[in-house]
Amino acid sequence: MADKQSQKDPGDGLTPAAKRNRLALIKSAQEVLAEIGPDATVEQFVAYAQVSPTTIYNHFYNKDALFKEALAEAWREWIDWAHGGIPADESLEVAMDVCRRLFRVTKTHPEFARLISKALVNPGFIIEAVQADAMPAAKRFARSGQISKAEFDKRMRMFGYCVTGILNGVHTTNELSPLDADASLGIALAILGVSPAKAKSIVARPLEKWPSSD
Repeated sequence: MADKQSQKDPGDGLTPAAKRNRLALIKSAQEVLAEIGPDATVEQFVAYAQVSPTTIYNHFYNKDALFKEALAEAWREWIDWAHGGIPADESLEVAMDVCRRLFRVTKTHPEFARLISKALVNPGFIIEAVQADAMPAAKRFARSGQISKAEFDKRMRMFGYCVTGILNGVHTTNELSPLDADASLGIALAILGVSPAKAKSIVARPLEKWPSSD
């Protein structure tokens, strides 16, 4: 069932001018997220974007909906690059390769890394922003037996919080190296019903073949 935010964020059916205005809002929101984070106020955003609060509400249900869409758009752009043309739901191994590239994103996409680092102050914000894009592949993995079907939603939410915690250790507190993060991801995969042997194999896969970044 669609919530109020998705109802207020149509995206389609807009005039060219309205689409440009919406995209400009999203771009500004991405910059504010990278500078301040999701706790930025409406006043801080409108001062940065030089728009009125009414402009936000013409396109989004509220400021949080704008920020979630801004993160989701940045996420989609990065995911397209990270998958390197391989379908997102091809296998759990491929999906976890992409997750591991997030641990190393500072090297390839420093601006996106900065946005992620700031957004990690609110793990629930990140999870809600990306779950709509991540869930179809996860459901396919469950149907094919690559992860557990039992209490699927609870497992996925717990796994999401584990991954954001690992990201926090890599990008915010600097307590984890990417290799430490890989090992932590292997442990977290148990939440999804992945065996220790398979999890160890997944996080040991070589990542030398990076997609080209134009």
